[in-house]
Amino acid sequence: MSPRIQALCVHLFTATGAVLSMLAMLAAVRENWSMMFLWLVVALIVDGIDGPLARHYKVKSNWPTYDGVLLDLVIDYLTYVFIPAFALFQSGLLPGWTGWCAIIVITYASVLYFVDTRMKTRDNSFAGFPACWNMVVLVLFALHPNFYLMLAVIVALAATMFTNLKFVHPVRTARWRWLTLPMAVAWVGFAARAAWVDFAPGEIAHSGLAITSLYLLGAGVVQEFFPVRDGGDGA
Repeated sequence: MSPRIQALCVHLFTATGAVLSMLAMLAAVRENWSMMFLWLVVALIVDGIDGPLARHYKVKSNWPTYDGVLLDLVIDYLTYVFIPAFALFQSGLLPGWTGWCAIIVITYASVLYFVDTRMKTRDNSFAGFPACWNMVVLVLFALHPNFYLMLAVIVALAATMFTNLKFVHPVRTARWRWLTLPMAVAWVGFAARAAWVDFAPGEIAHSGLAITSLYLLGAGVVQEFFPVRDGGDGA
């Protein structure tokens, strides 16, 4: 297979995220939250794989007529932001004005974040919370905290989008990747399990989600307190 065809196949693989987002949205309209999140987890796996594939097969040079970055952003907004925000509102987890506040904050802040050219740091981490609302909302469904606490978490994370607080990329942030990547893989496993059992109370996957989520949210900030010295990667 020629390099051009390989690059095209990567683009086509990325584009499957649009189909997955539609399947997730159809499940959400039916208020089948478990199936919606399962589709979103599959979309998250595709998103985690397509980046390394795109770099390996040099899609920018081998199939430049498709903008892989733009394609990825369109799909990410659907699967990371729009559908999770709809689920949060439609499910009633945030009643009344709190629900309206949450979806306005999530959708508005996220679209601004997605067009911010400063979203990536020099070490390929994210500057500010990277609008992974699919992960946040799934954890809220699983843990079901007080709705005021949910709203506070959403507003706080949205506010960090406009700061320089660092959030690690599980694949591209080299520092602590030996721990971050397994944590991300574990999060996906716990998320799939929680959705599969319809977020049953007492499910052990919920504890796993809480632990891995806290690590993924806080690792970048902790790294800022322990700067790399002597040109090392801090591993």
